[in-house]
Amino acid sequence: MKRIFATLIAFVIALPAWAEIKIEEVTSPGGITAWLVEDHSIPFAALELRFRGGTSLDDPDKRGAVYLMSGLIEEGAGDMDARTYARELESLAASFTYNAGDDSVSISARFLTENRDEVIDLLRTTLLEPRFDEDAVERVKAQILSGLRSDQTDPNDIAGRSFAAMAYGDHPYGSEGKGTLETVAALTRDDVVTAYESVFAKDRLYVGAVGDITAEELGVLLDTLLLDLPETGKPIPDKAEVQIEGGVSVVEFDTPQSVALFSQKGIDRDDPDFFAAFVLNHILGGGGFESRLMQEVREKRGLTYGVYSYLAPKDLASVYLGSVSSSNDRIAEAIEVIRDEWARAASEGVTQKELDDAKTYLTGAYPLRFDGNGRIAGIMVGMQMQGLPIDYIATRNDKVNAVTLEEINRVASELLDPEGLHFTIVGKPEGVDG
Repeated sequence: MKRIFATLIAFVIALPAWAEIKIEEVTSPGGITAWLVEDHSIPFAALELRFRGGTSLDDPDKRGAVYLMSGLIEEGAGDMDARTYARELESLAASFTYNAGDDSVSISARFLTENRDEVIDLLRTTLLEPRFDEDAVERVKAQILSGLRSDQTDPNDIAGRSFAAMAYGDHPYGSEGKGTLETVAALTRDDVVTAYESVFAKDRLYVGAVGDITAEELGVLLDTLLLDLPETGKPIPDKAEVQIEGGVSVVEFDTPQSVALFSQKGIDRDDPDFFAAFVLNHILGGGGFESRLMQEVREKRGLTYGVYSYLAPKDLASVYLGSVSSSNDRIAEAIEVIRDEWARAASEGVTQKELDDAKTYLTGAYPLRFDGNGRIAGIMVGMQMQGLPIDYIATRNDKVNAVTLEEINRVASELLDPEGLHFTIVGKPEGVDG
């Protein structure tokens, strides 16, 4: 336990100063590329592996297969069953975390330098020799099904599913990546194996490493761990055609408080206007208590405890989303205020003071993201997947500061679409037609 406690301490204090983060691109002898931040202050490292595709790779009648597979990766590998595998990982004072989202499956590894070789051997076995034992498949399926049943009574989840079906239709984004009660119940071990073969391949791999490891050591590690992966996986789906029309849709649900998810078409991450849109959203709905929506909907009128908006540029579609909840008899007023603020920002833009305050906050808060080796490794992998340059961390605040009042107000008039704003409401709203 002392050893594990020491590892947890390392997770927290392994923290290069963000301004000094120097990313190096490393190519292994076998041709695998990774981004590396060396930090030899403590004997600890973080490794992030991310595979593009994620739950979007599921066939329509196999939704939930990739998500189920990601939950089974740690349930035994090679000659180790789930229990033996867990004991081996604990004995190494290491941590593996697996996540599956719409666009990627990620594996996060944290380990001490003294155990690096053994940890990488275990992770290699995990990647190349997963067992997917039948009893583990049924156990993890049961856990997922329990969660899906719970989601059916959560207004926020109901709103999210209703919005996705409307916006994305038959595209994989249009249904829950975790699957449905019907699709998950029908999944077999063969489906899990197919999902595994779809995801883990070198043609969709991104790697970030931070900590006590040199470029030469990382190159050897990459080949040991990843060189024997298949060259290609399942093709990535085509882009989604986003279908969002202005109006209101209501999902009846017996609750004293309605939840509303509001949406419109968004902006791609690589659009030249993205940074202006990013700053604009901070002012409109992304800036916490200082945002216009929070001031107008909560502070002035007391219609909600919280309201927010955010840009959601995914790999295959971009939307602009927000959320608010209010009592059934006041949700109509909250919606009216949000739509009015959307229209005011589109027609009048923002003020110089709002722009200056947003820049101050966004540039000042940015360094706080780099609060550990694992976070930095994850950020680097995200940068790679988004096609950002290797010096992005050093130049990001310059891009925020370069946004002018003329630019942001032009983008507000072009991006914000109050007539195209759609509200998906779950509850028993009064005075709302849907």
